[in-house]
Amino acid sequence: MNARIEGYAIVSDNGMIATANGTMPRALKFDADQDFFERGLNSVDVVVHGRHSRERHRRSDMRRRLILTRGIPSIASDANNRNALFWNPTGATLEEALVVLGAPNGSIGVIGGTDVFGLFLDRYDTFFLTRAPGVQIPGGRGVFPEVPALSPEEVLAKHGLTMASRRLLDAKHGLELMTWSRA
Repeated sequence: MNARIEGYAIVSDNGMIATANGTMPRALKFDADQDFFERGLNSVDVVVHGRHSRERHRRSDMRRRLILTRGIPSIASDANNRNALFWNPTGATLEEALVVLGAPNGSIGVIGGTDVFGLFLDRYDTFFLTRAPGVQIPGGRGVFPEVPALSPEEVLAKHGLTMASRRLLDAKHGLELMTWSRA
């Protein structure tokens, strides 16, 4: 497969992306990060996420997407969204799901949750990790299955990615965007 795979996440100081019930807290929502996130998703052909992950932008309904689920054997259409398929990675490969979706060589933007981010750790070309300083989510859901035992940065490095760049995304809130890339 020649598709480019990118991950997009904002995390708390303790590496969490959501509360224990899977919802993203308001403390992790920043305009600068949302703008970066939306621009990134505008540049990919397919968005991949789990049942709790969402993106609510003006183009969201137009994006092709794969929604990961254990509730089906392999691949099924989404009756509520003609641009979406439900996909169980244990019953069909990513390549098979992309063919059914009509995007066999499409670029991919992975937006979570924890298990979805973890599924692609050895396949990411790039992972965009934004840190929200001062935000703690005790008992929350880590960005990767290995968090909090390891930091998000340690997990990315362990899976062959290196930090290619870092930049201040929002000076007022101290948001730092780190771009991790596969060599």
